[in-house]
Amino acid sequence: MSIVVTAATGQLGSLVIDELLQRVPADQVVAVARNAAKAAPIAERGVEVRIADYNDREALAKAFSAGDTVLLISGLDPNRLDQHKTVIALAKEAGVARIAYTSVLGGPEADFELAADHRATEQAILDSGLPYTFLRNGWYSEVYTDQIPVQLAHGVIGSAGDGRIASAARRDYAAAAAVVLTGDGHEKRAYELNGDVSFTLTEYAAELAKQSGQTVAYNNVSPAEHLQVLTAAGVPAQFAPILAGVDNAIERGLLASRGSDLTTLIARPTTPVADTIAAALKR
Repeated sequence: MSIVVTAATGQLGSLVIDELLQRVPADQVVAVARNAAKAAPIAERGVEVRIADYNDREALAKAFSAGDTVLLISGLDPNRLDQHKTVIALAKEAGVARIAYTSVLGGPEADFELAADHRATEQAILDSGLPYTFLRNGWYSEVYTDQIPVQLAHGVIGSAGDGRIASAARRDYAAAAAVVLTGDGHEKRAYELNGDVSFTLTEYAAELAKQSGQTVAYNNVSPAEHLQVLTAAGVPAQFAPILAGVDNAIERGLLASRGSDLTTLIARPTTPVADTIAAALKR
C-alpha cells in the first residue's frame, strides 16, 4: 500500500512529493510521471517512479495497486476531463483505498469555465463510489509572481476590477495535500483551500511597486480588451477566454476567502503574497 502521486514532476506534484518525504519514508511514496529523466531527482530520493501518461491507459493501469491512496493532480490538456475519468476508472479497478483530487475553490458552486472540468471530475469520483477527499484549491500566488518581469515592464493588466483574491503559495497547497494523504479522518471531505489574507490586483501592484522600487500600476480593462491582451501575449486561443473568465470570477468574489481550511490543515498561517513577491524578486 503506497501513496501514489500523479503528475509528480509538475509544479505542484514535485512539492507534494517533497512534503510527503518530510512525513513518511520514501518507500511509502510512488511518483507517477511521464518522463523518466525529469523524474530522476525524485527517484534519487528513494521514491519509486512509475512512468505513465494520462493518455496511456495501459501504462497508467500499472500505476495503481490495491490499498493505495492516490492523489489525482488535475491535468492541463484540453481533454483533461477524459484523462481524469480514465485515472478514476483505473484506480477503482485496482481497488485503491482512497482518491484525493486537486479541485477548485467552491467546487460545484464555481460557475466559471476553468472550473467546469473540476466540477465534472468531482462528480465522476462520487459516481465511482471510491472513498474520496476533494482538495478545492484556490488561486496560486505564483500565477501572478511568475509574471513579475512582464509586470515590471508593462504593469499589471486584468479585468478583475476590485475583486479580492485569497491566494496562497503553491507549497501551502502541497503541504495540505501531504497532510490529507498521510492522515486519517479525511474521507468524504471537501476542503475549501485559500490564503488567510485576500488582496485586489490594485493592492498586488502596489506591493510589487513597493518591493521592486519601480512604478507598477494595475490597469483594469474590459473583458474584451483583456482577451485581446492575452492573445497578443501568445496565450493559445483555446486558453485565453478561460483565463479572462477567471478574472470575471474574481470580480464576482469566487476566488475570495471561503474559510480557514488551509491554515487549519497545515497548522500554520498561509504564505502572504508579499513573501511570494519577495522570493520571486530574488530569483
